Amino acid sequence: MVIKSVNLETVCGYTSKLPDSQYPEIAFAGKSNVGKSSLINALMNRKALARTSSSPGKTQTINYYNINDQIYLVDLPGYGYAKVSEKEKQKWGELIERYLNTSTMLMAVFLLVDIRHEPSKNDIQMYDWMVYQGYEPIIIATKADKLKKSQLQKNISVIRKGLGLGAEGKIIPFSSETKQGRDELWNLVDEMLANVEIVEE
Repeated sequence: MVIKSVNLETVCGYTSKLPDSQYPEIAFAGKSNVGKSSLINALMNRKALARTSSSPGKTQTINYYNINDQIYLVDLPGYGYAKVSEKEKQKWGELIERYLNTSTMLMAVFLLVDIRHEPSKNDIQMYDWMVYQGYEPIIIATKADKLKKSQLQKNISVIRKGLGLGAEGKIIPFSSETKQGRDELWNLVDEMLANVEIVEE
């Protein structure tokens, strides 16, 4: 996809009504500090449209990025941030759940996990919940530049096993630093968009 225009169009908090989208949506979920905002910036070819932070828990809202008046990239709140009260965590969880349950234009969900570590309890819960809701999350293994190339496949296998992902399940190693995985991700999205257009005709 050639990025011609990018716009942070809608920001939804706990009490906001979720918008009725006119374009297909791709949602990004992941625990706090997994690199969600960095990934979205890399996909959009922007340095700082999605706010990144070294402190986890920066994204506390659902952010809708309009790309080319064609598709929304939807940044969901990070989960599993230890320094937030249980009440706050619950609110974030409910917000994510409300979005995934009610969005009528959601085309795919990408679940981000850190390639350097085994999936956390929160990662596994989120993955299982998405599958239970009828989604087939595509796994993005972030921070791939932090590993040697020789370690990548071993760590991908650990993630696959940890999430109970079958052989068909897709895992894309990604680095917002080197842009590894960026083209593969966009190719996947382009394929989905092409299929949506066929359905609409």
